[in-house]
Amino acid sequence: MSASKGDIKVMRSQLGRVRGLGAAKNGVEHWWVERLTSIALLPLTIWFVVSVIGLLGAGHVRMIHWVGQPVNTVLLLALVLMTFHHMQLGLQVVIDDYVRGPAHLATTLLNKGAAGLLALFAVVAILKMAFWAPAI
Repeated sequence: MSASKGDIKVMRSQLGRVRGLGAAKNGVEHWWVERLTSIALLPLTIWFVVSVIGLLGAGHVRMIHWVGQPVNTVLLLALVLMTFHHMQLGLQVVIDDYVRGPAHLATTLLNKGAAGLLALFAVVAILKMAFWAPAI
């Protein structure tokens, strides 16, 4: 297919154009998941900040007891999982835009592995506080 100067021809199938799939085959889905996680993080972050402000000056035992309440445990877990997933998605966009060659795979794996490991540490810490909370 030849193109004259200034005339850009895009070689995409009709089905690919309809589905909105680019070369990576998941750009639209990635974009939507980023938006959905950011929307979910808004109320979760507001809840967390308001809750922590309400716990200012509380002792360690009170804080552990607060985390041990089922609603707080679930919301904290949701906040942590959404935060790390959103972080990983955002960093993946930077990696896709600026890292080329063999380093792309390595940085992608490092990004996903680090996000997963950090999320796992946070989840274990929350569950440890939730299940081993002392009675007040």
